[in-house]
Amino acid sequence: MLRRLWKNYLFAGSHEGARRAAMLYSFFASCQRLEVNPRAWLREILERIPDHPVNRLDELLPHRWVEAPAKASTEEE
Repeated sequence: MLRRLWKNYLFAGSHEGARRAAMLYSFFASCQRLEVNPRAWLREILERIPDHPVNRLDELLPHRWVEAPAKASTEEE
């Protein structure tokens, strides 16, 4: 599989396009490893980021987001 992904970079169109594709592959692989739905994570983060303090952006990363829904559900009970 790694060889197939590597060959996809040959058709990215440019070096910058290949870099962007690599970032997306990395993002989706991280989400898959963490069992995070990338679409749900991105939707929530885009809603929260305008009001989120800039010095706490690390709280919005996928590995921290996994903890947030469980914490929110315990607060509602």
